[in-house]
Amino acid sequence: MNDNLTLLDPTAETSPERRERMAPPASLEGLTIGVLDIGKVRGDVFCDEIARLLGEKGYSVKQYAKPTNTRTSPVNLAQTIATECDVVIEALSD
Repeated sequence: MNDNLTLLDPTAETSPERRERMAPPASLEGLTIGVLDIGKVRGDVFCDEIARLLGEKGYSVKQYAKPTNTRTSPVNLAQTIATECDVVIEALSD
Protein backbone atom coordinates (compact mmCIF):
# COMPACT_ATOMS: atom_id res chain seq x y z
CA MET A 1 0.00 0.00 0.00
CA ASN A 2 1.24 3.49 -0.88
CA ASP A 3 1.40 5.77 2.19
CA ASN A 4 1.96 8.88 0.09
CA LEU A 5 -1.16 10.98 -0.33
CA THR A 6 -1.51 13.86 -2.76
CA LEU A 7 -4.30 16.37 -2.17
CA LEU A 8 -5.46 18.40 -5.13
CA ASP A 9 -6.93 21.89 -4.85
CA PRO A 10 -10.31 21.86 -6.65
CA THR A 11 -9.92 25.53 -7.50
CA ALA A 12 -6.83 24.74 -9.59
CA GLU A 13 -5.01 27.62 -7.95
CA THR A 14 -1.36 26.87 -7.32
CA SER A 15 -1.06 29.79 -4.92
CA PRO A 16 -4.50 31.06 -3.86
CA GLU A 17 -4.79 34.71 -2.98
CA ARG A 18 -5.54 35.43 0.69
CA ARG A 19 -7.78 38.41 1.38
CA GLU A 20 -9.02 40.04 4.55
CA ARG A 21 -12.72 39.55 5.14
CA MET A 22 -14.64 42.76 4.52
CA ALA A 23 -16.57 44.18 7.43
CA PRO A 24 -20.34 44.01 6.93
CA PRO A 25 -22.12 47.32 6.34
CA ALA A 26 -23.63 49.02 9.38
CA SER A 27 -26.99 49.06 7.58
CA LEU A 28 -28.54 47.82 4.35
CA GLU A 29 -30.41 51.10 3.95
CA GLY A 30 -29.75 52.62 0.53
CA LEU A 31 -27.71 49.62 -0.66
CA THR A 32 -28.50 47.27 -3.53
CA ILE A 33 -28.67 43.66 -2.40
CA GLY A 34 -27.81 40.93 -4.89
CA VAL A 35 -29.30 37.47 -4.41
CA LEU A 36 -27.34 34.77 -6.23
CA ASP A 37 -28.82 31.32 -6.86
CA ILE A 38 -25.86 28.98 -7.35
CA GLY A 39 -27.99 26.38 -9.13
CA LYS A 40 -28.64 23.79 -6.44
CA VAL A 41 -32.00 22.02 -6.29
CA ARG A 42 -34.75 24.36 -5.02
CA GLY A 43 -32.24 27.17 -4.56
CA ASP A 44 -34.38 29.30 -6.86
CA VAL A 45 -37.36 28.88 -4.51
CA PHE A 46 -35.26 30.02 -1.55
CA CYS A 47 -33.76 32.95 -3.47
CA ASP A 48 -37.17 34.08 -4.73
CA GLU A 49 -38.50 34.11 -1.17
CA ILE A 50 -35.49 36.01 0.20
CA ALA A 51 -35.78 38.58 -2.59
CA ARG A 52 -39.54 38.94 -1.99
CA LEU A 53 -39.11 39.45 1.76
CA LEU A 54 -36.33 41.99 1.30
CA GLY A 55 -38.37 43.81 -1.35
CA GLU A 56 -41.37 43.98 0.99
CA LYS A 57 -39.12 45.68 3.55
CA GLY A 58 -38.25 48.32 0.94
CA TYR A 59 -34.76 47.16 0.00
CA SER A 60 -33.47 47.32 -3.56
CA VAL A 61 -32.89 43.72 -4.68
CA LYS A 62 -31.45 42.20 -7.87
CA GLN A 63 -31.53 38.47 -8.55
CA TYR A 64 -28.94 36.44 -10.42
CA ALA A 65 -28.37 32.76 -11.17
CA LYS A 66 -25.33 30.74 -12.09
CA PRO A 67 -25.87 28.53 -15.14
CA THR A 68 -24.78 25.44 -13.15
CA ASN A 69 -23.69 24.61 -9.63
CA THR A 70 -20.79 22.48 -10.86
CA ARG A 71 -18.60 25.40 -11.93
CA THR A 72 -17.58 28.79 -10.65
CA SER A 73 -19.57 31.82 -11.74
CA PRO A 74 -18.77 33.03 -15.24
CA VAL A 75 -16.53 36.11 -15.11
CA ASN A 76 -19.15 38.32 -16.77
CA LEU A 77 -21.76 37.33 -14.15
CA ALA A 78 -19.36 38.05 -11.27
CA GLN A 79 -18.45 41.41 -12.83
CA THR A 80 -22.11 42.33 -13.32
CA ILE A 81 -22.92 41.52 -9.70
CA ALA A 82 -19.88 43.43 -8.43
CA THR A 83 -20.87 46.45 -10.53
CA GLU A 84 -24.59 46.46 -9.72
CA CYS A 85 -24.67 45.42 -6.05
CA ASP A 86 -23.29 46.60 -2.74
CA VAL A 87 -23.81 43.31 -0.88
CA VAL A 88 -24.65 39.78 -2.00
CA ILE A 89 -26.54 36.88 -0.51
CA GLU A 90 -25.27 33.69 -2.13
CA ALA A 91 -27.76 30.93 -1.52
CA LEU A 92 -28.01 27.23 -2.06
CA SER A 93 -30.49 24.54 -1.13
CA ASP A 94 -30.80 20.78 -1.34
